[in-house]
Amino acid sequence: MLIKNISILYGKDLEFIQNLNVVIENNTFKKISSDPIDFDGDIYDAEGLIMIPGLINAHTHITDSIAKDIASELGLKERVHPVSGIKRSILNKSTKEHLTTYMKASSLSMLKKGITSFIDFREGGIEGINLLKKTISDIEIRCISLGRVEYYFDMESVQNNDEMPDDVLHNAKLVIRACDGFGISGANEYSDKALIHFRRIAREHDKLLSIHAAETKAVYNYSLNNYGKSEIDRIVEHLMPDFVIHVTNAKDNDIKMLAENNIGIIICPRANGILAAGIPDIVNMIKHGCKVAIGTDNVMLNSPDLFRELDYLWKVSRVFGNFLSTKELVKMITVNAASILKLDKLGYIEENMLADAVFIDTHSVDIEPMHDPYAAIVHRVNESNIKAVMVGGKFLYGSI
Repeated sequence: MLIKNISILYGKDLEFIQNLNVVIENNTFKKISSDPIDFDGDIYDAEGLIMIPGLINAHTHITDSIAKDIASELGLKERVHPVSGIKRSILNKSTKEHLTTYMKASSLSMLKKGITSFIDFREGGIEGINLLKKTISDIEIRCISLGRVEYYFDMESVQNNDEMPDDVLHNAKLVIRACDGFGISGANEYSDKALIHFRRIAREHDKLLSIHAAETKAVYNYSLNNYGKSEIDRIVEHLMPDFVIHVTNAKDNDIKMLAENNIGIIICPRANGILAAGIPDIVNMIKHGCKVAIGTDNVMLNSPDLFRELDYLWKVSRVFGNFLSTKELVKMITVNAASILKLDKLGYIEENMLADAVFIDTHSVDIEPMHDPYAAIVHRVNESNIKAVMVGGKFLYGSI
């Protein structure tokens, strides 16, 4: 297809360029030019539209879709702890049919909101991984599944040298073969040796490795009091993941440690806000050279909407004196996310990149007149302004 007269956020720097012509062939952006292009095929005139890279939701738990806003007045441990939280009880009591229904609804919701790829922390071992695969098999949204074994040490008695049982290690190897990597709950639930095992298994299979870290002050202090180190100190020493989730209550030396070891950070601002966990210090993360992306976290807590994440984060950060560039924020849900998650040919628009894109109507009443495209995307765009969403050169939602 040929798309004429389109404005684009182009390249890794998301440069705003108007009046371009784009040829899409074989799932990729074949040619992008300001010059007229002769083309024999479907031609679309996209005057008034801006094309941005497909959004990447870098952290979700979509199985929680069945438990929207349950126990909304409670804190993190009571709601989502992997062993004792209300979430665990709900998931255990829910049928596969009900879980599938709401997981599929959340996947479609993401697609309509411009999210063409999402990364899901999969509970439930191999069964949970297979349930996700089956659920989204006919939607064509891109999904990276990070599984886990449902085994947790007793946090009151765990010792640094405690070994994981042989059957759990065997199961971990089966899990890693069935998905794209490990998505571990937290370092406090595991001994140092267990973290080392997770690292070894992930690297042997060349898969992604990730873990929640420093989400709340209570979790952070627990690690100091019981292990003599911060979570992030233990994680860097024993696990060395590709990226960590949250980092909301990390100290300056923790953030510096992540930067020095090229470990990406996925922040979840609205989830942190709902759970009163705090606001991630993004300015400090950027200052130290960390690569930062954004996830919407549990659907139990939030709608899976990255535009709302940007809006919330930009405004709340300004209240705390952190003045973030709107372009850098848009990079967090596109360019940065693809880099952290090792998604080749995704995250930005250039020739030969995969044709994942979101088409935004700049003539809509919420946006026009658009004087600053980055600010408009961060705090004005919503689902109603999206004309179409494309994955691999095919319109999966809407049309232009």
